[in-house]
Amino acid sequence: YFIQSNLRVTMEKLDFPSLSAKSLKRINRARYKAREELKNQTVDWFKNSYYESADTLLPPVIDTVPRVDSRTLSPEAFRSKYELPRIPIVLTHAMDEWPAMRKWTLKKFTKKYKNQAFKVGEDNRGNSVKLKMKYFKEYVACNKDDSPLYIFDENYGEHRKKKQLLGDYTVSPYFDEDLFHYVGERRRPPYRWVVFGPKRSGTSVHIDPLGTHAWNALVSGYKRWILFPTNTPRWLLKQNLPDSEAITWFKYVHPQTNDINWPSEFKPIECLQGPGEMIFVPGGWWHAVLNVSDSIAVTQNYVSSANFPSSWHKTVRGRPKLSKKWLAELRIHRPDLAKIADEVDVSQPLAEQSDSSSNGSTSSSSSSSSCSSCSGNHHGDVAVLPYME
Repeated sequence: YFIQSNLRVTMEKLDFPSLSAKSLKRINRARYKAREELKNQTVDWFKNSYYESADTLLPPVIDTVPRVDSRTLSPEAFRSKYELPRIPIVLTHAMDEWPAMRKWTLKKFTKKYKNQAFKVGEDNRGNSVKLKMKYFKEYVACNKDDSPLYIFDENYGEHRKKKQLLGDYTVSPYFDEDLFHYVGERRRPPYRWVVFGPKRSGTSVHIDPLGTHAWNALVSGYKRWILFPTNTPRWLLKQNLPDSEAITWFKYVHPQTNDINWPSEFKPIECLQGPGEMIFVPGGWWHAVLNVSDSIAVTQNYVSSANFPSSWHKTVRGRPKLSKKWLAELRIHRPDLAKIADEVDVSQPLAEQSDSSSNGSTSSSSSSSSCSSCSGNHHGDVAVLPYME
């Protein structure tokens, strides 16, 4: 009753469209669990009025991430020009033939998966907070939250009905070497997510876990990306802010990157990712993402031969049980990589920075992508990785 009453007050105060009592209850239950740290659930979700100011909060994006036409880029050229030297790029025309490009709309999703629950956050105990798609659609239509709930669902591939989504896209040949698959689906860390990001949601600055590369394919909407070199010190980016939400980081830290006093060697690159574009984020690069419109995407993290040494180093130090299983399988299937693993000196730190000491937020829309799994946030030997983009 308390949760439902609070949300009804909130909806009426902001003149939101009327929702049924059932919808109000389900939506606010998810909001409450995902952001338990908010002291006043009735007003704290929208206390900064970003709903009104988000469009003018930041200067226009100056695109400095290279765009490459996938129709003229071979997998071999991608590996030598971008993956091995770890250069972020935006790939165009890599999704032209995907069924997802015509099938993945909120309306069609709701029609097909309306009674399926998708993950929109985690509570303070690390338990998943879920919301049925039919309620999420209503929430997207009427929310005025500063940092809205954000579908970031990693289990769709194992779900009886939601696994049909796997047939709507194909992994690009650039990213088809997936070395963690040798340990099996049950044991490997979570690695793929279907993403519904309402405007103003996003992920605060972080490094993806275990040295993995990542690709993010945007089906609809626009995402603002900022990326920092691998040697950027953590203290420069992880500042003491009012909260750990992406929009808060962009409001307070992003302007500093344009200041004359910002170290030139840690200057970021930025881009505005549009529909049909796929961004490649090399392992070790700090990055933050803000949805500047409602967006739908799919993203995966992976390890290839190119980033195996650093990924192996981080896995041994952060996930020793997983590393033993991985090495045993590599000795059978990839002895060439097992030999490299034997030669990596894991007693010495990597030159690149690590995000392993950061604490993930419980918000579905925030910097819970801060890779707390790298510091042992897992159950048994199956990692529970927070959100990431």
